[in-house]
Amino acid sequence: MMSAAFLIFARSGHGSSKRFLQRMNEVFFSRGLSRNIGNMREYELRHDLKRSEVEGYQFPLGIEPISLPAPKQGYTLEYTPGDDGDPDTYAFHIVLSHDRLSAVIRDAFDFLPGEVVPIVEIGSRDAYRALDIYLGSEMIPTDDFLKVWKRFEPLLLEDGSIGAGANAEQPFVEIFLDTWKGLLINVPINMRREVEQMLARHGLREVLETWPHDLDHSPEPPSQLREVLRTEDDQSPDLDEILLQLREAWGLELDVDPDANVDESGRRLGMVLWHAIILAVRQDRRGKGAYITVWATAGSLAEMERLVNDHVEENMPEWSFEGFFSVDRVAFDERPDEMSELDMRRKKPEVHLTAIDEW
Repeated sequence: MMSAAFLIFARSGHGSSKRFLQRMNEVFFSRGLSRNIGNMREYELRHDLKRSEVEGYQFPLGIEPISLPAPKQGYTLEYTPGDDGDPDTYAFHIVLSHDRLSAVIRDAFDFLPGEVVPIVEIGSRDAYRALDIYLGSEMIPTDDFLKVWKRFEPLLLEDGSIGAGANAEQPFVEIFLDTWKGLLINVPINMRREVEQMLARHGLREVLETWPHDLDHSPEPPSQLREVLRTEDDQSPDLDEILLQLREAWGLELDVDPDANVDESGRRLGMVLWHAIILAVRQDRRGKGAYITVWATAGSLAEMERLVNDHVEENMPEWSFEGFFSVDRVAFDERPDEMSELDMRRKKPEVHLTAIDEW
């Protein structure tokens, strides 16, 4: 798995965002590879959004219903037998109105032990997966996790494109707020009564279903996402920067196998097209650097990293490869015009196109 310091995913598409790159320049050079998130400007939520409400259910600001009905507030319960030494567990999936959510999350976090592994899920630009999942590279004190959560909770409760939480092994407990702002509580079977009692204090009972089961089969999307972060100028944090701060604070790494190349169903993809933005520094001019955009064919993330590193070393001797800003697999039809003659069937790793943006 690649180091979180060297794999930073932007959400702004494959055309490199000048604003994002400028801010990342500050990260890697003005403040070094590690920075204190307390030095960043505080994010703000938009004040111009009106919260949607259907039959007493308040939606997060980031989700606007179109034909979406109100869910049945409460929780569903599922038993999962353990395997390979894992314990038997109960999974509570809780759906409740936004105005009630924060209090339940606070009580749910009380079930976490002293150390946890943070988790973040966010929409992916990768052509072959819908979500990027980030996991903590090591366990951290739960108090440290909660300090960061408290700072970002207003955003995490409102933004429909990001989910977050934490899990632990002893005992096996997971508390996770998904992108729809449903709350998952996964606990060993001997903790079922404790969770049920906590939920009962908040007026929540088990229900047959929360959201209608046929929503996934709607001919038209029943809702749409809205941006919730306020953007005043180029220094205002956006979701890219929020993700960066969370990764730095929680020690998150992208949860992919760097030596495999599969889609979400596990199908092997073989050689595919990749787009990357890398950070490089000049060998002879200290403090000078560039962003190098690379289009290449590779059979895995690890192979893409080796390919780019070797290409810079052999063909750009004035530059030293420092790491990736972003790296994504791209559908062949999304290749740039300069690569219009590229053969769709490619049998070996190869760099096709590069561009250098110096500063």
